[in-house]
Amino acid sequence: MPKTIVVTGASDGIGAAGARRLHRDGHRVVIVGRSPEKTARIADELGADRFLADFTSLADVRKLAADLDAAYPRVDVLVNNAGGIFGDREKTVDGFEKTFQINHLAPFLLTNLLMDKLVAGKASVIQTSSAGARLFGKLDIDDLDHDHGYSAHRAYGTAKLENILFTRELHARYASHGLSAAAFHPGAVATNFATGSKSFMRPIYSNPLSRLAMVSPEKGARQLVWLAETTPGVDWHSGTYYENGRPARRTNPQADDSDLARRLWNRSADLTGLDISAP
Repeated sequence: MPKTIVVTGASDGIGAAGARRLHRDGHRVVIVGRSPEKTARIADELGADRFLADFTSLADVRKLAADLDAAYPRVDVLVNNAGGIFGDREKTVDGFEKTFQINHLAPFLLTNLLMDKLVAGKASVIQTSSAGARLFGKLDIDDLDHDHGYSAHRAYGTAKLENILFTRELHARYASHGLSAAAFHPGAVATNFATGSKSFMRPIYSNPLSRLAMVSPEKGARQLVWLAETTPGVDWHSGTYYENGRPARRTNPQADDSDLARRLWNRSADLTGLDISAP
């Protein structure tokens, strides 16, 4: 049965590849991107609706949520795919460290602003995470903005860890209401990832020889498509982080900390001005 599927970060990389495949499979795909040109190009190619939002602005996220809520009576899948790794430590217009806001705080806010519609539709919420959560992530709930010990790859790994914790807490709070959530690692994908950062990953992703060993955006998007199209509770388990189509064998030890997931949720709600009461 065709679904209405909202994909953020859909103007490039695995977001665009996943949107193309989902469109070919007959779903109504909604393209969300930051770049007007890239977003229009993908949307026009697919004949899909498009929305612009810059996740460095929470005002943009609030407008996006309002526009999506008004445009669609039902959302079956929300794919929180927008994200990235960046350079020097930088604050957004909202005063938060850029990596933290784009990768975690913005999708947290978007998901919660759409929560009534998502719950009503028994939707799935899918997070594009990364094995970087295991390799580089170290969450200090009292230093979410990385005021101390900042590095580009640690900020990124921690944000991807936050994606997993958010997924687990979404499940804990809303599974009984019919909502499902999963996170996944797409693999090392040959995209423009890290090209704007000062991380040690930048030369890896920029090196033509290294890119030969990476997967294509189409292959990187396979888990995104699989999670979006299949049935939670039958084909996959809500609250789970996936690698290579299976629950990850190894994760960051913090990813299994239910108390930390709850505290991150509450702190994120406080930072975005949301009501933190449980459903």
